[in-house]
Amino acid sequence: MSLKLFRILSLLEGLSYLAILSVTVGLIDRAYVFPLGLAHGVLFMGYIAVSLLVSHQRSWPLLTWLAVFLAAVVPFAFIAVEMFLRRECVAVQARNNLQADTSG
Repeated sequence: MSLKLFRILSLLEGLSYLAILSVTVGLIDRAYVFPLGLAHGVLFMGYIAVSLLVSHQRSWPLLTWLAVFLAAVVPFAFIAVEMFLRRECVAVQARNNLQADTSG
């Protein structure tokens, strides 16, 4: 499972959560509760599934996965997850560049 896919899913899930909260505080009309809730539910389930796959693939410690999971239920915490995943992507890219330099 790709870290880039997880980054996209993480951002979409976080933004959908903020949209749901916007309904709660009255910024968005209540008529949008069902479509927003459905979209958020699907994104949340995908987020959990993909986070488990990526954490297994990347051999993250349990505490790292728990932090990523808890970020899904804390408003604006998806921004911290995005920063963490961006660092992970940079590390993967650097490792791949290093392997390409040593093999070629």
